[in-house]
Amino acid sequence: MVDAFCATWKLVDSRNFDEYMKALGVGFATRQIGNVTKPTIVISQEGDKVAVKTLSTFRNTEISFRLGEEFDETTADDRNVKSVVTLEGDRLVHVQRWDGKETKFVREVQDEKMVMHLNFEGVEAVRTYEKA
Repeated sequence: MVDAFCATWKLVDSRNFDEYMKALGVGFATRQIGNVTKPTIVISQEGDKVAVKTLSTFRNTEISFRLGEEFDETTADDRNVKSVVTLEGDRLVHVQRWDGKETKFVREVQDEKMVMHLNFEGVEAVRTYEKA
């Protein structure tokens, strides 16, 4: 259920995020900011709509969607993508597609932490969040 994800989460650990951003084609300056920024993610649900707010000193983003329905998203690094978020077992799976490319974020709650695996073309980053 999405309920397990509904909370305010603060980034506490990030592994291989620079390599992931580099694979996406994110420029050096933006990667430098992305590597030092410790975003807070707020996930909430109202009815059948889920909202994910990402708050940081660099940039704030917000998406709102229904599980399983495609929506337009502008990423923090300014890519315009088509996204779909699904619930697969106890994992929240977010797929972004653009220009024939695809990246996937898989979020799961383990031991009171939200672990997010980001995958693009064989490059994986893992970001861990604790409840704020």
